[in-house]
Order: sequence, then structure tokens, then C-alpha cells
Amino acid sequence: MAATSPNPIRILLADDHPLLRDGVAGLVADQPDMELVGAASTGREAIDQFRKHRPDVALLDLQMPEMSGIDAILAIRSEFPKARIVVLTTYTGDAQILRALKSGAQAYLLKSVLRRELLDTIRAVHKGQKRIPPEIAAQLAEYAADDPLTAREVEVLRLIAAGKANKLVASDLSITEETVKGHVKSILSKLGASDRTHAVTIALKRGIIQL
Repeated sequence: MAATSPNPIRILLADDHPLLRDGVAGLVADQPDMELVGAASTGREAIDQFRKHRPDVALLDLQMPEMSGIDAILAIRSEFPKARIVVLTTYTGDAQILRALKSGAQAYLLKSVLRRELLDTIRAVHKGQKRIPPEIAAQLAEYAADDPLTAREVEVLRLIAAGKANKLVASDLSITEETVKGHVKSILSKLGASDRTHAVTIALKRGIIQL
């Protein structure tokens, strides 16, 4: 372990995969200007650990048990508005990225490039900078001009993804079957999808819905 500097960057890590936690801990341990002060495996633990340790930078996975990373970010930022958060994820979908950034994350990092980019990203975020890798920025740019789905259209799409026919979707949402058909038509148009199954595939890939 490297000798620690007088005021190291204090880091909290939240991820439900032990191997990833161990890998990040190993990277941080070798840095004289960093210190891992806490670790969590769920979104709720992440909030508790943040309250306890008040880290300089928090690393949060988006997909965790009990509470998603997005919800954890929102909760942390509502209590600690100046919290500096780096999202760690395997997801490149533009909708997922936008949700993370709008919820208050300063950086979005793919797990596939952690060993190469994590340490520089932590230092940049600690200085108040934002870090969006080129491949993530490209995903955002690709759909930036698209008309986004409304909250109701996302609800309809989630129910379609669950295998429900229009009649059941209408019943679940207390709307008419004709209204559902109108939403489906709009969804297909906005996503450039050929049918309902294609729309679900696109929405999953972009992170608009999760199963």
C-alpha cells in the first residue's frame, strides 16, 4: 500500500459485485492521494454509508438490490447537495445516462474501462469537473434531437414488455383500449420501431425501461 498523503480523497464505493469492489479497493489502495472509507452493496447501504463517512467522492453502481443507483443518487443529493458522485455501470443506453446525469452524477463510467480511467475520473470529479467518456457522449448525441417518450408512454411500454395485450394495459392504467392503441402508435413512431417487440428491444437497449 502506498504512503497516504495528508488529505487524501475519501472515497465511498457502492456495488453489489464483490469482485468489482475488491478490484476498485486494490486500485485505490495503491494511490497515495486516495483512501477508501466505506463500501456498500445496496442503494440503501450507500445512503447510510454516505451519511456516516461524508466521502469526497462516491462511486455508485446503477443496478443494485433494494434501491437503484439512480434513487440512491437522488436521496444522497437531496440530503447533501454538494455530493460528488461517479456512476459505474455496464449500461450505455442514452435514457439511463440522462437519468443519472439529471439526478446529480458528475461522471458516468463504464465498468469495462475502470482500470484505465477510474483514478483520473475520481481526481477530476474531486476538483469539481464533470467527466463523460466519448462513447457515452456519442450515445447522448445520437438521440438528442429525438422526441422523448412521455411518462404515460413509458408506462404503456413497460406493460407491453411484461407481455400484456392492449386490453390488459388499458385495464391496468384505467384508460380505454383506443387510448392504448394511440400510445402504441406514438411509441413506434418515436422509437423508429416496426412493431411492439421491436419497440421493447430498442427501449431496453437505450435504458428507457428495465425488466
